[in-house]
Amino acid sequence: MPIPAAHGGVLNDLVIRDAGIRDQLIQEAAGLSALTLTDRQLCDLELILNGGFSPLKGFLNEDDYKSVVSDLRLSSVTDKKSGKGLLWPIPITLDVSPETAAQYKVGDRIVLKDLRDETNLAILTIESIYKPDKKLEAESVFRGDPEHPAIRYLNETAGDVYIGGSLQGLNYPRHYDYVESRKTPTELRAEFQKLGWDDQNIVAFQTRNPMHRAHRELTIRAAKDIGETGHILIHPVVGLTKPGDIDHHTRVKVYTQILKKFPDGLATLSLLPLAMRMGGDREALWHALIRTNYGVDHFIVGRDHAGPGKNSQGVDFYGPYDAQELLANYEDELTIKIVPFRMVTYLPEEDRYAPIDTIDTSKVKTANISGTELRNRLKTGDHIPEWFSYPEVVKILRETNPPRAKQGFAILIDNSSKNGDYLAFALQSTLNQFSGERRITKLSSTHVDDFIINELVKAGSGVLIPTTTGVDSIVKSIGKGNVLTVKSGKDAQIEQGEFALNGSDLSVVIKEIVEYLHQQGFY
Repeated sequence: MPIPAAHGGVLNDLVIRDAGIRDQLIQEAAGLSALTLTDRQLCDLELILNGGFSPLKGFLNEDDYKSVVSDLRLSSVTDKKSGKGLLWPIPITLDVSPETAAQYKVGDRIVLKDLRDETNLAILTIESIYKPDKKLEAESVFRGDPEHPAIRYLNETAGDVYIGGSLQGLNYPRHYDYVESRKTPTELRAEFQKLGWDDQNIVAFQTRNPMHRAHRELTIRAAKDIGETGHILIHPVVGLTKPGDIDHHTRVKVYTQILKKFPDGLATLSLLPLAMRMGGDREALWHALIRTNYGVDHFIVGRDHAGPGKNSQGVDFYGPYDAQELLANYEDELTIKIVPFRMVTYLPEEDRYAPIDTIDTSKVKTANISGTELRNRLKTGDHIPEWFSYPEVVKILRETNPPRAKQGFAILIDNSSKNGDYLAFALQSTLNQFSGERRITKLSSTHVDDFIINELVKAGSGVLIPTTTGVDSIVKSIGKGNVLTVKSGKDAQIEQGEFALNGSDLSVVIKEIVEYLHQQGFY
């Protein structure tokens, strides 16, 4: 099958489009008012500039925004087949504060800058300045649960005014990591031609997690399912994902290793600088359209695709098959074909993987390791079998997820009396007696910095912090599992990981802390 046309018919790489007038745009940009982008806006801009968000040529104006929120369609672009507005399910908006918005008017041209190095990336011609209905956006796009990460971002981080308008491209955002794997849609389409895949089938696999043997098996089966000439694009997200996800550096190292385990000529890797919204069914449709722009004709959609899991009450944000059902509703308007995710399981008696829907699990023995169990095995240092993951992958994961004995920790000590300082000195001497590679360091109460503390803990240090200020931000930064708290006062309420400093006899609380550290596996 020939490489499909971009969504809407034209791949809008704005940097390539505007290359002929780049010099005059650069000269103009030097005299324009500038807006420095946030991390998410930077990801969005990169995919507008390189054509990954085709047919978009800018951030949504008010009419397009309202249409996308209400109808999953653009008002400014018509689908030639259906006569309706072209499908687009996620609002791509340039959010700013009311104070910033007040500086501009419709018709103004402003330069958009990279927050990392202040490079001029694009010139925006303002078409509309509008206040969105955030409540409607939250309910219509993300189903309204205030705990949804995209809704929390909308309410707690995003500016209250949106600026919409068309862009002229100056530069793509510059990256210094994995440059050879960061392919624009134009570059990836050229690679497919070079590989001889341009008249064959290609299935894309979306992921924001490390890959293991089961992922290799299911992608290979997906390639076989789409035909004899099927190939695989491993297309992981390396922009913004769900808070708490494994960092992209670890994941890219894993993808690079697992790519070597595929048959020669079957698979290739490209990184996607997408800021995920974890928008479930709408996001799955968005992902499919993006992959069309990257030149792919098939796309794997999994169970609870792009869903953020459950809220604090244990309720799923999305149903397990909502994404597949929504995509089926728009099948006639999609160029790309959807390949439903087929869960595979390991058969230990046969030493092979097989789709679980082809097995009578009441008669055949199966084995699996859940994400929770994997995290626990990494935490404890327990064996991770080769049937589950390749040794090269496990090695990478252990480097960035060391077992407890190699993890750092922080002990936050109430220093409202001098006893807090005394305890910190005593604990430093006590803990430095133990063997191991962990360094025990004591910070001054005047140098309490959440970022520095977290970096020390991530590096494996034991950090002692006498402080009279609030500790919630430190706990949030590091995570409860690696924080101990010492409170003062006879009436202090003590929970797990907390200790009371009563009186001047420090030996009692020191003994309790040491025992707890042993119980938790730090020693």
